[in-house]
Amino acid sequence: MELIQTPDNPMPAGAVATSLRAVDGLSLRVSRWHPPGAAAGTVLICAGRAEFIEKYFETIGDLLKRGLTVVAFDWRGQGLSDRELDNSRKGHIDDFSLYERDLDAVTQQALEPFCPRPWFALGHSMGAAVLLAQARRGASPFERLALLGPLIGVHGLRLPKASRLLAEALDTIGFGGAFVPGGRSTSALTKPFDGNRLTSDESRYRRNAGVVAAAPGLSIGSPTIGWLNAAFRLMQQFADPEYPRRVLTPSLVIAAGDERVVDGQAVEVFATRLKAGRHVVIPYARHEILMERDVFRQQFWAAFDAFIPGARGELRAIETAQGWIEQARGKRAVWR
Repeated sequence: MELIQTPDNPMPAGAVATSLRAVDGLSLRVSRWHPPGAAAGTVLICAGRAEFIEKYFETIGDLLKRGLTVVAFDWRGQGLSDRELDNSRKGHIDDFSLYERDLDAVTQQALEPFCPRPWFALGHSMGAAVLLAQARRGASPFERLALLGPLIGVHGLRLPKASRLLAEALDTIGFGGAFVPGGRSTSALTKPFDGNRLTSDESRYRRNAGVVAAAPGLSIGSPTIGWLNAAFRLMQQFADPEYPRRVLTPSLVIAAGDERVVDGQAVEVFATRLKAGRHVVIPYARHEILMERDVFRQQFWAAFDAFIPGARGELRAIETAQGWIEQARGKRAVWR
């Protein structure tokens, strides 16, 4: 199972790439990296919707420098993992619990046999939402979760209840495999940088677009109605005030101040209800914080380093990182 690199996106050395099978038989692409010497633990990267392993090469390198073993994989339906539908361009799932099958497979076939404990997870957007759902069930194998822009709600949705009911109705009558209205088969990374909602860093945006241009099979287009209906069902669960209070895995929720994809207010409300959680906002950053400009990425790593490896149940170190970010808030002119 290959990994694809480009001149602008070199692959960290020492990759061990393979495939594994989820319990329902779907093949998942997975890769792992080990740092020189003894590792301080393992981080599993759980990417967002439509993402792929190659997009995180830079982040993997940053984690290896911290002495951590790293595992990354492609969710079912994206990257080079098996698709749920014959049309490989459609981002589809029937229920988000299927993604938890992927987590189970990666845990059992990649983490358990090859990766040192303690285990941590770094989740973005959809991946962060799946990690929260797993932790809510009491099934998380991770010591701590670092969650960037979790999919708690959708940004700018004018009629959320009507949208949810429409998606449910269309899914029920057999349109679950169709693109959402206005959906397209091409990747969002084929669009120009100007006006994108993901990052303010043009070089990193073009780097990721270059990967898609070199290997179009890595990318998918818009989600299907079925995927959207499944996402709405999970987001409706997140809206229950008791849901976050039953997530007992220590969690660091990092939000973008200039969020244009997920609902930042919903993320804040959810995160402040976590019993073992901390909410950090990086001002002026956009949704893909790990693909942002260095000034924003440095703030993320300050919070991450205060939290991981860490000690179970002890989150006060995050206050130090939050204070650093608050002090930096006044440097707005530098960031724009």
